Amino acid sequence: MVTRPEPDISAFLKARRAALDPAELGLPAGVNRRRVPGLRREEAAQLAGISVDYYTRIEQGRTPNISDSVLDAVARALRLTDSEYAYLRDLTLPGRRTPMTGTAGTTGSQQVRQGIRLLIDAMEDVPAYVCSVAMDVLAWNTLGGQVSYDFAALEPRERNLARLYFLDEEQSRSLYPEWEAGGEYMAATLRADVGRHPDDPALSALIADLLEHSAQFRRCWDQQHVRGLCYGVKHITHPVAGELWLHYESLPLPSDPGQTLVTFTAEPGSSTEKALRLLATRATPQPVPSP
Repeated sequence: MVTRPEPDISAFLKARRAALDPAELGLPAGVNRRRVPGLRREEAAQLAGISVDYYTRIEQGRTPNISDSVLDAVARALRLTDSEYAYLRDLTLPGRRTPMTGTAGTTGSQQVRQGIRLLIDAMEDVPAYVCSVAMDVLAWNTLGGQVSYDFAALEPRERNLARLYFLDEEQSRSLYPEWEAGGEYMAATLRADVGRHPDDPALSALIADLLEHSAQFRRCWDQQHVRGLCYGVKHITHPVAGELWLHYESLPLPSDPGQTLVTFTAEPGSSTEKALRLLATRATPQPVPSP
């Protein structure tokens, strides 16, 4: 039986309090030296405009019905990002859970529609793949299966971005120069997904597996960071194509809840664009899993 990684509002709010500098918020140092970093509970309550007792009950998970106005006030007091605020909403009331796409709490099928497969196959010069909430790679085009890991050479269970990143550390470190920072971002993304889909068995199994077998993941997970996986620049040291700087876009598929299309593009005229062209000429078209 897999132990579900239950989202913990207490650990999350404590971590966010600890991350704040009271001096930057205009709060006095106090008569007694602070024993722990960040805000005290009474300071967070003051900034939120609520009683210390009420804030304490929120942080301890003892207030099942928190109003939107109070949540807004706590989010402002703790300087939460949009992703962190969405996660807080997910923790405080399941009915208010922020869906990734489609119906709240529904992670959808592992089957990729034929139309999406045709789409990514037509993107010959753009590495692309489709992944699930639990970061399983469900389908990919030729370049998408070569730009980092060789998905076709892996067993289905091994085609998981998080498992590859944290459990095959030697390979992932060689691929990603900013390995530690990338791991923190990936763990923060998974935390956001757990907030939206706490009952998803594949996601729960993934988190439990990573917590058991990766000390680096445990360190990243304990930071309680939350991030939305949307877009950015990925730095890859490819064994064939060399150094790549790729813009990635993570595009949720509205008709396929829980599936995300990820694409990678290079700056026109850049060395990365030339390297992708070289990789495309050497790559053999790969069979992808059948729907």
